[in-house]
Amino acid sequence: MEAGYPYTQFDTEDVDADYDRLTQLGVEFSMKPTVMETVKVAVFNDTCGNNIQLVQNL
Repeated sequence: MEAGYPYTQFDTEDVDADYDRLTQLGVEFSMKPTVMETVKVAVFNDTCGNNIQLVQNL
């Protein structure tokens, strides 16, 4: 089995609000809130090489 990318996902009711709040705290996102069919997703790195994905169902 090949190694993949480490991701952790958190569901949220408002990706845009979480993005704004975390950005103000200095978090750098690798993907701004983006609509992908039935969800809106934003991704940031936790500085240990793990991707944290925030997901809002639309």
